[in-house]
Amino acid sequence: MGMSRAQKQAEIEELNERFANDELVVVTHYSGLTVSELSELRAGLREEGASFKVTKNSLAKIAIKGTKFEALNDMFTGPTGVATSQDAVAAAKVAHKFAKKHDKLVILGGALGEQILDVQGIEALAKLPSLDEVRS
Repeated sequence: MGMSRAQKQAEIEELNERFANDELVVVTHYSGLTVSELSELRAGLREEGASFKVTKNSLAKIAIKGTKFEALNDMFTGPTGVATSQDAVAAAKVAHKFAKKHDKLVILGGALGEQILDVQGIEALAKLPSLDEVRS
């Protein structure tokens, strides 16, 4: 059974809030990952203050309109998952580390603020120290 109009609207609002408030978005394909692997990814992201959301591409495209990440619109094709974080490197770090262990998670690219990043850009971000590491 599909989502009701109210559920779709709630999903769009939640995604729009994430896109409006977070600094980093990493767009991935997750096809072939098991539920336990996705749970492991979500737990790793949650520890770093980030999150992972599997969503319908059509809803993500509606939610991203009018945000600083609007240029990512073309990446929403296929089985898409979105990792987001307010920390400028957290989502990239965890997603990159997870993708190295699980080849079924494919990082497509992302954005840091209004700057669009390709796979190499996300990888470079993942290698930077986190804000907490810099502070110490």
